[in-house]
Amino acid sequence: MIVAKALTVWVLILLLAILNGITRESLLTPAFGRVPGLLISGLLLCALILLVTYLTLPWLSVALREQQVRLGIFWLLLTLVFEFAFGIAQGKPLSAIMAAYTFRDGNLWPLVLCVTAAAPWLMARVRGWR
Repeated sequence: MIVAKALTVWVLILLLAILNGITRESLLTPAFGRVPGLLISGLLLCALILLVTYLTLPWLSVALREQQVRLGIFWLLLTLVFEFAFGIAQGKPLSAIMAAYTFRDGNLWPLVLCVTAAAPWLMARVRGWR
């Protein structure tokens, strides 16, 4: 049951990430430029991940630190598998896929991945869970 719930929340985060990308390309980048658009978008996505995690933690029932860490790692692995599979399906070379994993030109994707992995543990602390 916990896997199904964890997957459901991850899909919600994925949908928010897609909407964030659409917003970045259609609004943020045209209004602020490429680098500021990427920075704003990355920070916004981090905030959305933390918010969704905070709101869904009681439903996920991950009160133990070990469960929170496992959940974060599960979300991180799902994200990495999705990103690599999507890139490969688009015919991108591995070098192009790996380019997203740098902090170049305002790219905050590595930070987003760290926030994804740490979000359950961090938000449990914010909720006062031990």
